[in-house]
Amino acid sequence: MPQFDTQFLSPLLFWSIVSFGILLFLLKRFALPGVLEMLDMREKKIKDSLDQAERLKQEAQQLLSQYETKLKSVHEEGRSILEAARKQAQQQLEENERRIEQETQRMLDDARSEIQRDQQHALQEIQRTAVDLTLLAAEKVLARSLTDADHRRLVDEAVREITQPSKP
Repeated sequence: MPQFDTQFLSPLLFWSIVSFGILLFLLKRFALPGVLEMLDMREKKIKDSLDQAERLKQEAQQLLSQYETKLKSVHEEGRSILEAARKQAQQQLEENERRIEQETQRMLDDARSEIQRDQQHALQEIQRTAVDLTLLAAEKVLARSLTDADHRRLVDEAVREITQPSKP
């Protein structure tokens, strides 16, 4: 085997080391700065992305807190509107009840007044009828015709007797 031959192995080792050294020098001189630059750029890009993500997260939290604040104020406003509507409905209900009560009282007062007028009218009719009957009875008892003055006098006396309470 020629690879294990010392005569062949020594120069092979020498040139392998030289080739490796040249390759290492070339990589270090030309490729490694580009790779390191790319890694630095990548690291910077990742760091910028993380910073931007953190900024976006903070903005999202601010927006969320603003949204929650607005939502809370909308809920409060809704509650206040609902409460105002409830109070207004209660006031209208009370006002309607008061008006109905007033209208009912007015109708009752009107009915009482009308009943009193009717009673007065009926009493006057009864008094007139009683006077007429009294005059007719008196005429028959006396068997004579009364003059207008006699009629008036008898009517006045009969009215006085009817309107005055009877004495026991």
